[in-house]
Amino acid sequence: MVTLPAPLILYAPNVHTGGGLVLLQELLDAWPSQAALVAWLDGRARAQLRLPAGADVQWVQPTLASRWRAEVGLAATVGRHRRVLCFHGLPPLLARPAATLLYLQNRNYLGGVPLHEYGWKVRLRNRVEQWISRWWRSRVDCYYVQSPTMARALRAWWPQAPQRMLPLTARPSEPAPAAPLKRWDFVYVADGQPHKNHRRLVDAWRLLAAKGIKPSLALTLTERDAVLREALLATARAEGLNIQNLPPMKHAEVQQLYADARALVFPSLGESFGLPLVEAAAAGLPVIAGERDFVRDICTPVETFDPESPISIARAVRRFLGQPEPVLRPLDAAEFLREIDGGPPR
Repeated sequence: MVTLPAPLILYAPNVHTGGGLVLLQELLDAWPSQAALVAWLDGRARAQLRLPAGADVQWVQPTLASRWRAEVGLAATVGRHRRVLCFHGLPPLLARPAATLLYLQNRNYLGGVPLHEYGWKVRLRNRVEQWISRWWRSRVDCYYVQSPTMARALRAWWPQAPQRMLPLTARPSEPAPAAPLKRWDFVYVADGQPHKNHRRLVDAWRLLAAKGIKPSLALTLTERDAVLREALLATARAEGLNIQNLPPMKHAEVQQLYADARALVFPSLGESFGLPLVEAAAAGLPVIAGERDFVRDICTPVETFDPESPISIARAVRRFLGQPEPVLRPLDAAEFLREIDGGPPR
């Protein structure tokens, strides 16, 4: 049975989608029954979360006023004997608890991540979050990171940062029965943030189609990513690509998706962890991913590629399908001269 050595407040505004939401639910499910849960959680996740009995939860809305009220409420609640787990990755602005524990799931907070593909509102929010991370970092008693790559990034950002590596993941579920005939050749479980790299992935599918290769690809973009989703699907329709976007899925349905696919393709440019990589590997699903440190931290892909090159992505897909692209055969000097002697191309 899990026990908590001292009262712990869970502070997780802005955790409402993706892997962060999955891990938040894991924490709530594992919360010890003898410890009262006092938490600030994102209001957008209210309908999706299961709470332990007797939980005292304040729901935070995605507005400046609501977020500020949450900070004020947190500061009024904590005392000398309270600890705060900042599961949203930012230090508290007002609270001075006995200990501030920060679970760092977003590499953007450390800076150094290109933001030019984000809209101006997202860029502005990221700049503010990076400023908060830097100016209030002395309030953090311990950073928890998920991988060696994030540990190195944190040290580079703040060499004296107190940190521990705790790679939290979801509980293993019963493996879904493998379908005899796979519905999908490839799946990509990801939201539509620019670093997830959907556009280059679709560009790779265009290159494959030009060679007469049209594998199926399932995406998981939500209404939050409606603009990107419709643009990618319009490209797929116009060029006859076998790409579909799936309706919103619960975590258990994502597990079934892995069983219905031949491979996970993961072109993300950077992750603090990469929960789909862990889950796919646990399900026995082959992984095709970018040759990045964060990938090698947590899985062994069967094929890798340069995620910034659609050509490289397409070639990795072809290798997995057993249709590798022929490599260029160099000419020796005699062949070269014979080709020149043959005259200009007709």
